[in-house]
Amino acid sequence: MTSENFHLGDNVNVYGTNNVGIVRNAAPAAMDPELRSAIATLTTQLRDLRAEVSPLGAQTIDESLPVIAPDSAVQRQVRARALMAVAGAAATAGAPGVPIVEMVNGILQLMGVQ
Repeated sequence: MTSENFHLGDNVNVYGTNNVGIVRNAAPAAMDPELRSAIATLTTQLRDLRAEVSPLGAQTIDESLPVIAPDSAVQRQVRARALMAVAGAAATAGAPGVPIVEMVNGILQLMGVQ
């Protein structure tokens, strides 16, 4: 009789007490080149738009840029929320913000969120 063992996913062994959480050391998946390029373009445009929005909008952009950045290792949902936040800030700028909102919508579609 032969036995074939397959293991998929995490293997967690717990020893002792007061154990809290799991440390995951997996590298994030490589980002699609088209998505990476779109995000890089967006971040440049957001830096330019920053002067056109209110101080609160500028703060939203400042807080969201590190999360949106193509090299940030964040979950897709976290990046999507930051993108939606900057789209909202861009919408308050009127006409200068329209291309940003359109670009965010395109990025969300590339991410499969929208």
